[in-house]
Amino acid sequence: MTKKELRVLYKEKRKQLSAKDIMRLDDLLLIQFQQWPLSDIRVVLTYWPMSRHAEIDTQLMIDYLSFRIPDLQTALPVLDNEKKIFKPVVVLENTELLQNEFSIYEPQGGQELAPTDIDLVFVPLLAYNMQGFRVGYGKGFYDRFLASCRNDVIKIGFSYFPPEGCIDDINDFDVPLNLCITPNKTYEF
Repeated sequence: MTKKELRVLYKEKRKQLSAKDIMRLDDLLLIQFQQWPLSDIRVVLTYWPMSRHAEIDTQLMIDYLSFRIPDLQTALPVLDNEKKIFKPVVVLENTELLQNEFSIYEPQGGQELAPTDIDLVFVPLLAYNMQGFRVGYGKGFYDRFLASCRNDVIKIGFSYFPPEGCIDDINDFDVPLNLCITPNKTYEF
């Protein structure tokens, strides 16, 4: 299937999940994530989940990491839609978050980080395949950002569903994940 077809399919699959299903699956994702060995993680870039898209609650994983790594720095992306890029901005306890034009929460103010400062990136996705390539929302922000990160940055996706066999239209600029964590299994690429 093409990315466009997979976007439609997986948005529909997520719509079929009840709030109770999502809570249970998020708990199972956290358990899977807790099995992953922590090593030299000091700065993580995450995303604020959009409930209207039934996205995984990445805050559960951030809370766990913050407990295990007390000096962890957490950043959220701030989009520049004109340039089709984003910058990672550090989030503190008192950081105000406001919705942008895409209804994505972004930090207001805060320290901007260089892409090379990031150790771990939680990458949003709708679908993915066995080679670690993912289908996002189609704007290319994350692929552009990941291309500017260090080679050893860890890229993790979370999905309620198993991988797709094939994504027909992978591009040269698509950046694969290192891991995709599902409620029942962690896939390494």
